[in-house]
Amino acid sequence: MPDTEAGAGSRAKVAVLISGSGTNMAALLYASRAQDCPYEIVLVASNREEAGGLALARAEGIPTFALSHGGMDRAEHDERMDAAIRESGAGYVALAGYMRILTPAFVEAWEGRMLNIHPSLLPRYKGLHTHEQAIANGDSHAGCSVHLVTPELDDGPILGQTKVAVIQGDSPVTLANRVLIAEHQLYSRCLARHVSRGADPDWLLEQVRERAHALPEAEERASHGAPGWRTGGKSGKYFAYFSDRHHGEPHIALLLKTSGPDEMAALIEQAPETYFRPAYYGASGWVGLVLNRPGIDWDHVSGWLRRSWRTVAPKRLTKLLDAADAF
Repeated sequence: MPDTEAGAGSRAKVAVLISGSGTNMAALLYASRAQDCPYEIVLVASNREEAGGLALARAEGIPTFALSHGGMDRAEHDERMDAAIRESGAGYVALAGYMRILTPAFVEAWEGRMLNIHPSLLPRYKGLHTHEQAIANGDSHAGCSVHLVTPELDDGPILGQTKVAVIQGDSPVTLANRVLIAEHQLYSRCLARHVSRGADPDWLLEQVRERAHALPEAEERASHGAPGWRTGGKSGKYFAYFSDRHHGEPHIALLLKTSGPDEMAALIEQAPETYFRPAYYGASGWVGLVLNRPGIDWDHVSGWLRRSWRTVAPKRLTKLLDAADAF
């Protein structure tokens, strides 16, 4: 699946969905005005035409879209919202007080690229009335969470949390006011970190590691100070290396085996933004697959790892993989 992290010199495009005054939208917008912010807001959309946040967005020069959900089929409403988001060029969606339960199709279409902020320390108090529950249960702290959106309500992977102390005599309103301050700070930090992870070598290494270890008997072993993967056993051979700008190269990349220098050269000629000739390894026909670039397709990376693994794996292992693929 292609990913759309912000790369060097680019800013990730984000659509924000609201249903009300849009205070979290405003916090994201004003944070995006910082010179070093890795994202920009390209659309503010709402299921309520009278939502106050739309007027603010328009005043700040941000395109808006409004479509009332009244009387509409839920799937049709989500389809039209999705079309408006895609037309804006957004690669990410940030839910900021969007009070609609989204259809599974909409959620799946934005898997890994749609975030939400929730006013509790998840997994506690999913849904509504979070502050009332925190007070009623005598919690010492309430707070907020930013998470990725999944089909199950308020259940996606948590990207960040901030605790907020519950003070004696707090009402749901006074507690909510303080939690909202924390929300405004947390959301922009989490969104910025999430969209810029494509330039983070640690995150990229984890993506590669997960895919390499899915191959039969693949083991990780450092080579010249860099992570590498090889088939297991004493006679194991390397099929991939992770390169974090080694030898002065500007790329974070995965080095993989091709059929030889001719294929390597052809790949580079066809897609120079994707492939390069790595120092030292290039002479043997290894190609560099650039990881720190916008729009990377991780299925493509997985396919290359599998192909490179096959070039060195013994037949007993390739037969094992073929059998697994048959199911």
